Amino acid sequence: MKPNLQTFDFDKYFKKGSLIPAVIQEASTGEVLMLAYMNRESMRRTLETGYTWFWSRSRQELWNKGATSGHLQRVLSVCGDCDDDTLLIQVEQTGAACHTGHHSCFFKMIMEEEYHA
Repeated sequence: MKPNLQTFDFDKYFKKGSLIPAVIQEASTGEVLMLAYMNRESMRRTLETGYTWFWSRSRQELWNKGATSGHLQRVLSVCGDCDDDTLLIQVEQTGAACHTGHHSCFFKMIMEEEYHA
């Protein structure tokens, strides 16, 4: 179910600034693929098109993830956190999410402990 963009309260998510972090997670595996930032327009386009759009802080422009590489992210769900200042977006990822060619941007291990449940 897509929100009604005519009545959607974008102000709710941009009280602290003009950008909101968006954690992108692969829906089928739960793997975190990337973190990017959205402004109002990129959030609107994401909700409108069903594909991820972000604001590039370095290039100062909108970008549609995968538009040039073909590694698209089809949006399956968008959730706001408890403070309405971070988004969790679950996607169906086509190809690599990272511009380096890795499936996830989080591939540089810094520390790892064995997990015991």
